[in-house]
Amino acid sequence: IADALLSLLDEGDLQPTANRIAERAGTSLRLIYHHFGDLEALFREAAEREGVRLLAQVRAIPTDLPFEDRLDAFVAQRASLLEWMTPVCRAAALHSATSEALTDARHHATAAGDHELRHVFAAEIEALAEPARSELADALCALTSWPAWNDLRVRGRSQAACQATMRAALAALLRSGA
Repeated sequence: IADALLSLLDEGDLQPTANRIAERAGTSLRLIYHHFGDLEALFREAAEREGVRLLAQVRAIPTDLPFEDRLDAFVAQRASLLEWMTPVCRAAALHSATSEALTDARHHATAAGDHELRHVFAAEIEALAEPARSELADALCALTSWPAWNDLRVRGRSQAACQATMRAALAALLRSGA
């Protein structure tokens, strides 16, 4: 049932009805409420499954690569992930104000993405003294977040243009240490 919800979201149905979910899952509406007492429980299960699907796509970027190679690998992977996440993130944004499960999932995904960025570019970030270190890390995390990606996409930028923008901004900040 949670997989049916995710497949509908992936196809762009950002607010699928329980009937559509049941139809996609090949089950009855009643069975949905039997397995999940409410939408919050369904959202929690779907968020957990989405997290597993997301982690399956993440590949460790070797931190001993030269800066340009790490930058290219990071931006390519992050852009691909952000684009892939977009339908589910847009749907979650519609419900997150009233869903603790979706808010928790967003916080976990953001923390994981921030951790990856801080790991890949640890040498550049750690070279700075506080507070510049924290300020740079926060700026880098914000630039590589789904809200920043989505903002560019809704402005009509192509995926390639968004990826180029992300790379240019990261490169400028990491090289300047600002």
